[in-house]
Amino acid sequence: MSFLSRSANGFFASETLAGHLLRGSVAAALFGWAITRQELHPLEAFAAGAAALVALRGCPVCWTIGLVETVRNACRKRSCRMRS
Repeated sequence: MSFLSRSANGFFASETLAGHLLRGSVAAALFGWAITRQELHPLEAFAAGAAALVALRGCPVCWTIGLVETVRNACRKRSCRMRS
């Protein structure tokens, strides 16, 4: 099991919640840098934005769906009961 690998149980899910949140944090930092530096360094800002999308494995909505799937998978592994 790799820290940042995809889960077999969800289309967007990660193996670990910590890995999924780490990818989201890296993407948020890259998006923030790209937005603040877009006037001074447009090519680097574009590259940072593209790298953020790669870190998210798609758009921010895809990352959010993956977060829900990752939490659901973690809950199933621990036999949690979630109310629907």
